[in-house]
Amino acid sequence: MADAASQVLLGSGLTVLSQPLMYVKVLVQVGYEPLPPTLGRNIFGRQVYQLPGLFAYAKHIVKVDGRAGLFKGLTPRLCSSAIGTVVHGKVLQRYQEAEQAEPGASKKEPVSSLEQVLKETSREMVARSAATLITHPFHVITLRCMVQFIGRETKYSGTLSAFTTIYREEGILGFFAGLIPRLLGDILSLWLCNMLAYLINTYALENGVSTMAEVKSYSQAVTGFFASMLTYPFVLVSNLMAVNNCGLAGGLLPYAPTYSSWLDCWSQLHREGNMSRGNSLFFRKVPAGKRYVWEERRFR
Repeated sequence: MADAASQVLLGSGLTVLSQPLMYVKVLVQVGYEPLPPTLGRNIFGRQVYQLPGLFAYAKHIVKVDGRAGLFKGLTPRLCSSAIGTVVHGKVLQRYQEAEQAEPGASKKEPVSSLEQVLKETSREMVARSAATLITHPFHVITLRCMVQFIGRETKYSGTLSAFTTIYREEGILGFFAGLIPRLLGDILSLWLCNMLAYLINTYALENGVSTMAEVKSYSQAVTGFFASMLTYPFVLVSNLMAVNNCGLAGGLLPYAPTYSSWLDCWSQLHREGNMSRGNSLFFRKVPAGKRYVWEERRFR
């Protein structure tokens, strides 16, 4: 119990600290660009037109809404983090209890490292999927609270009232907008990360190195980053579908057409070359072949 509480507190602290970053990221993902490009230098020192990075964008939000404005959507996100942590832990705990209750559990033969990875990854997949499924309504509310910045709406002003609004206008399915690409992205990222880490640790790293445990932990981090980069389009599509056609300016034209499905959203983003929009908040390049429209605060 104490361990679960400490995990919830740690997760809540990280959620609060990362809230401004996620807020800026979501607005960029939607395509909202309140500040025009400026002439700057890229990582190679060449002069190029760049879009405002994380700090310039956050400064603009503070200018409009004050410092508290950077934490819009924090309450439902904290609920999502806390509930997700508890559900994730409970599912893994049930697996452990079931395994210990099996007859002859203490006399089981040791399994191969690959079998162990497959078993642990499968359990983690179920635990994460359960947590995502249960907390997705809070995720949808979080995103919509953030996107209100674009049109200066107050439609989703509170967590409880947001539940009422979504149910009244969209029914139960409204709470799960964007769920499928989010689940697919999580599952693909998990399997890619764990299997790549297994292959690197088993075949690329030599045993007997004094710092082997440390090196293997680094390989897990590297593969996790690589997997998240590959599956980022699923995150983008999920977030866009969560706010699409929900009555907010950020989910309607000119920022987004009404997508018929997440596959339609994916197809249009791919056609426009926007599959990585919002992936980086530093050294942001101006989209090729597009011009900045000041009145709409976006590129087209």
